[in-house]
Amino acid sequence: MNESLSMIFRVLTVLSIALLVVGIVKPEWIRVGQKQLTRTTIVGVAIGLLLAGLIGAGAIQFAGKENAEVVNRGKVLGEAVYAVGNHALRCDPGTKLGSAGAGNDEKTAAGIRYMVKTPVNYNATIAHPLLMVYAPAQTNRYESEDFVHLTQEATTAGFIVAYADHRTMTPKTIEELAAIPGLIEQKWCIDKKRIFLTGHSDGGTAAMAIAFLNGTKHIPAAIAPSAAGIRGEDLKVYQCPNPLPVMIVHSSQDRHFPGYGKEAIQWWATCNGCDTAGLVKDADGCVTYKGCTNNVTTRYCEGTGTHSEWSGKNKAIIDFFRSSQDVR
Repeated sequence: MNESLSMIFRVLTVLSIALLVVGIVKPEWIRVGQKQLTRTTIVGVAIGLLLAGLIGAGAIQFAGKENAEVVNRGKVLGEAVYAVGNHALRCDPGTKLGSAGAGNDEKTAAGIRYMVKTPVNYNATIAHPLLMVYAPAQTNRYESEDFVHLTQEATTAGFIVAYADHRTMTPKTIEELAAIPGLIEQKWCIDKKRIFLTGHSDGGTAAMAIAFLNGTKHIPAAIAPSAAGIRGEDLKVYQCPNPLPVMIVHSSQDRHFPGYGKEAIQWWATCNGCDTAGLVKDADGCVTYKGCTNNVTTRYCEGTGTHSEWSGKNKAIIDFFRSSQDVR
């Protein structure tokens, strides 16, 4: 129904513009019966029809977005199964005022907008792992969520998941993006030792950089960057962070950052003290290094898509983060 009405309003808009042009240039063409209408009358009618068409189309589009949001919330927010023992971290009742569901319009002091999504049965007294998703270039938080489709699996697994708008990569921007998990923790019940980072392209670059830069490397408990734009040569100038679970996803057909993923995982494997000669290939097509310090998982997963494609390894990413929860 909305689509039909939208088409009617679009046709009305086009006709009103045509009437406006004729009324200005050739008003003698317009008659009602035997009566010749004045230019002023024709232009007035045309403007009225134009406004009706524009306002009507806008209302239909807005209603469509609102309805889509309602539907999508039902589809993408999962119900977590809480298996909580006495050892689980908790938040005092009434101290975390973030609501269950979706908080779509959060903003940092620097103006970076982000959204937070919880399990539908979110319990504000139980400390949740946080999955922070950073966006590819020129992508906002909504487009990033549509691109990676991680919300349902993450919330069903008991994660709170957050998406941030993209910003051009600079050291200052990375610091600002790194501050978002701390802002979320102020409103939602988050376990600070279970903050996990992922993202694609520039988002993957941000996730990886946060994990090795001084001042931010203490934040993530594990990272899973995808198609990140950081080469092995770039990493050589940085000091290794403490051993950290890392899962790098990169495509063999990535022409934008060719081979960057393989170079980066070698640096991380060295930093994690892994046996770089001992590799195990698993059912997901990923390669895992053996003998890493503190048994931190160090994996490389290679896809076959282009740079602009998400790997689709959502289950593997969620399972990787879940298995990394007790490392730190």
